[in-house]
Amino acid sequence: MPSHMADRVRPPPCGAASHDARWAPVWHDVGMIGHTGDGSTKLTRQEASAAVTRLGWRLVLGVLRTTVRVGSLAQAADVAARLAVIPGSDVDGHLWMDVRRDRLIVSVRSLASTLATARDAELARRISSVVGKLGLATDPDVGSGGPRSVQVLEIAIDALDIASIRPFWKAVLGYADEPGTPGPLQGLADPLGQGPTIWFQQMTEPRPQRNRIHFDVSVPHDEAPQRIQATLAAGGALVSDAEAPAFWVLADAEGNETCITTWQGRDG
Repeated sequence: MPSHMADRVRPPPCGAASHDARWAPVWHDVGMIGHTGDGSTKLTRQEASAAVTRLGWRLVLGVLRTTVRVGSLAQAADVAARLAVIPGSDVDGHLWMDVRRDRLIVSVRSLASTLATARDAELARRISSVVGKLGLATDPDVGSGGPRSVQVLEIAIDALDIASIRPFWKAVLGYADEPGTPGPLQGLADPLGQGPTIWFQQMTEPRPQRNRIHFDVSVPHDEAPQRIQATLAAGGALVSDAEAPAFWVLADAEGNETCITTWQGRDG
């Protein structure tokens, strides 16, 4: 699934997101959603998180995401079919589902916006309602003993001449231009939504002694502390927490870096 350039415009190596000051805070409770009629009002990250967290969802890199645990592939497919026909929700333009034998991973986002919208939050609320009526629950798998929390993985490539290397990565991966992010730093996305998005970070000078490709692991805001502790316990080192809680830079024993990121600290 493509992610949001607004959450990736950052100083090296994983800087804080840009903020569009035109969108002032207006939504404070999911019950208010729909007030504008078309639901297109953009939410700040704080507002989006507050609207869905208590419903068992998490805001991760501009995407509202949850998990529904099921007992079989057939049950997962049945739940997915019911969610796909929620009336009045424009599910075709906002809803993505990954059907597995033990869970249904549900994502809500709008390709037209780099921020979650009132419509997205309302759709999440409706999905939780439908799932609850089936005797199931929406759950982000944070600290629940599951395999891991809901998350989004991106790969960042540092380059001196992005225009010269971008076509290579687009061709070798079979990717397409990321929707909604035109310009020289436009990311690359898997058109089938299976692989991680690729984004490019501008370098100012050669850096031969440090990795120039790193993973950005975007996790729920309440998952980050335990993920960082697990990484440090596994032999990792904290390189920088200067931009926390937007992101922490960590490295393995040979200095290869990665970032654990959250939505927090990116609105202002």
